[in-house]
Amino acid sequence: MTWANIGVSMPVFWLGLTLAYFFALTLKGTPFWIPPSGRLTSGVSIPSLMATYDLTNLTGLAEAVVTFASNTVTLNALITGRFDVLRDALWHLILPCIAVGTIPLSIIARMTRSSLLEVLGLEYIRTARAKGLIERIVIYKHALRNAIIPIITVIGLSVGGLLSGAVLTETVFALPGVGTALVSAILSRDYSVVQAFTIIIAIIFVFVNLIVDFSYAFLDPRIRLQ
Repeated sequence: MTWANIGVSMPVFWLGLTLAYFFALTLKGTPFWIPPSGRLTSGVSIPSLMATYDLTNLTGLAEAVVTFASNTVTLNALITGRFDVLRDALWHLILPCIAVGTIPLSIIARMTRSSLLEVLGLEYIRTARAKGLIERIVIYKHALRNAIIPIITVIGLSVGGLLSGAVLTETVFALPGVGTALVSAILSRDYSVVQAFTIIIAIIFVFVNLIVDFSYAFLDPRIRLQ
């Protein structure tokens, strides 16, 4: 709980700057050095999929999909087989992933603890322990399955929030993303872009919540029977 409370109360920009200072400056010249910003190391580049596979004749939706895949460095590297570029891109994503995932992970940990504490005090848990079941089976097979519904809800909301953009993390680590693009569109009063991003974010939340609702029926037999 101590680490979870620290993670929840820690501002994302402060955590990002701290990670960048420690791993990029303090550990510079050591095997543990991690790049603090950017998508790729200076001098490393990857051509677009249109140039690689001669797809210049594409139009409409197909062109938009190929352009999106080209601009996504990791996906582009996987398609073209440039695993050196993929490794470099993933290396640059380590610190942003830690920074952006700390708060959601802390919230999920706190929710898991509170939900499990509520379930572990019920009579069927005492019955399972009285039958001689080992504690691991009691927790994972009996308690966690009945306590997982609110945890899944929090995970769904966290995933939707992460997919809708992380402005501070993108700013600290100089990563072009949904959050910074939306803020730039708002500041420049580009209303069409703002409307498009709003619709996309709404669709993301609806899709994630739909998956969460389906998972309820899969995880809880009481909901499935109803």
